[in-house]
Amino acid sequence: MPSVTNRTRPRAPGHRALTACSLGLFAVLPTLPALPASAASAHPTARAHHVTLPSLPGPERRTAAYLEAIRHNPQLLHRFIERMPKGGDLHNHLSGAVTTEYLIQLAAEDGLCIDTGTMTALAPPCGPGTRPAAEARSDRAFRDAIVRAWSMQDFPADGNGHDHFFATFAKFGEVTWRHPGKMLAEVADTVAEQNQFYLETMTTPASDGAKKLAAEVGWDDDLARLHGKLIAGGKLDRLVAQARQEADNAATEFSATAHCGTDRARPGCALEVRWISQGSRGSVPEQVFTQLALGMRLAERDDRFVAVNLVQPEDGERALADYRLQMRMVKYLHRVYPRAHVTLHAGELWPGLVKPEDLSFHIKEAVDVAGAERIGHGVDLVHEDDWQHTARTMAAHEIAVEVPFTSNAQILGVKGADHPFTTYRRFGVPVVLATDDPGVSRTDITHEYAYATETYGLTYPVLKNLARASLEYAFLPGQSIWRGNPTRDGYHLVSACATEQPGSTQPRPQCRRLLANSPKAKAAWRQEASFRDFERTFGSGH
Repeated sequence: MPSVTNRTRPRAPGHRALTACSLGLFAVLPTLPALPASAASAHPTARAHHVTLPSLPGPERRTAAYLEAIRHNPQLLHRFIERMPKGGDLHNHLSGAVTTEYLIQLAAEDGLCIDTGTMTALAPPCGPGTRPAAEARSDRAFRDAIVRAWSMQDFPADGNGHDHFFATFAKFGEVTWRHPGKMLAEVADTVAEQNQFYLETMTTPASDGAKKLAAEVGWDDDLARLHGKLIAGGKLDRLVAQARQEADNAATEFSATAHCGTDRARPGCALEVRWISQGSRGSVPEQVFTQLALGMRLAERDDRFVAVNLVQPEDGERALADYRLQMRMVKYLHRVYPRAHVTLHAGELWPGLVKPEDLSFHIKEAVDVAGAERIGHGVDLVHEDDWQHTARTMAAHEIAVEVPFTSNAQILGVKGADHPFTTYRRFGVPVVLATDDPGVSRTDITHEYAYATETYGLTYPVLKNLARASLEYAFLPGQSIWRGNPTRDGYHLVSACATEQPGSTQPRPQCRRLLANSPKAKAAWRQEASFRDFERTFGSGH
């Protein structure tokens, strides 16, 4: 994925949220009209779909039954899933998450220009062959051309989705580096309005400074010696300070844009956000190492940053050639910075995109060598050597896989039965649904859940546990409210809260202390409260 400008799940010290406003419960969901009596008869296949639901509490059982009744009605299904609590988005690139329309608005406000041949945003002044981005406000054809160039809008089914997808980021790159706080405000609103409670979004901290430092230090095959060169004289710490200042500036811009702390506060103000530092896997080795070292050092020094990742096309020439080296980099640096988390794009490949030998080891290396705590995409699983061992390892160590269905289809052409979603679940690997680059893909998390429901026949209890998993395997610090291995054993409350109704507003002191001291527990409890409200709405009278 592109950039902007083991029981695994180690618990880190307490973190503070990025947002200016503290967490609070969403308002009770509005009561929706009852399912029309004709709905099932209008969709004959719905009557033929028989699902045996487990023994569930009344509202949850009735909500599950409602889903079965409207499963084949797209409008009602979308409304149901849109209002359903959906945990957090753990695989999200900030630059690719912003809607294209908002990027055009920002380009116009900043007086940027558009190259009419390539539809690439450029800094002013606007010379020959360019037009002011502001003209897209009044020229619909011009605006539509930009939207198509900067996203997957109207992209033909038989086109090269892989190349078009990745090319979009260079086209709008001049826009995205300027206003990370404004972009985050727009993305956070969307996430909150989709009934999610947490966001981990990827960015490239101190990008220019990291490139300069990497060029200054150069490459050294001895990774310990190379790391020593980076930290000598406080060079890496100066980069950390720069990255923290960037985060401060983004937080200020975010709060001002979203009116946090005022009576006009936007929904995103209540969203808890963390940053994941990304390194560019297509870059020279010294730059990749520097970006990873910076990201891990940041995660140990600033609680707004939680993890590192490697982005850009996994099938790129240098990304393929240096893959094993990069996994060794992560392994070494994770030993130096053990409190930093690691999630890695791995297996975002498919037969025909790369040579067969390049399909044989990427996920395995990310798990066994780099020690990844989550895997992004993981699409080529069954094409890897001894993939069953890798899947069993991921299940045993609770290494979750982040699944963005839409981008997998757009970039790789992989969907439906070809996608390893059911294989991961069959092996007991934790699965979390994600959006990846929803602005570029023209999607949202509701669409991802709806696609999974329609394609794989998921029941409400399964959807509910997918949402829970996206908070359970988030890099939020603190103890979970769930005990054991929830993916294998089910979601059962820890002893401190075992006698409580999940999400209750008046938990007993022992449970209340857990919630007060653990951001992870607090987010999960908040979601359980929303599930209770949701099930009261959809599980009453339907």
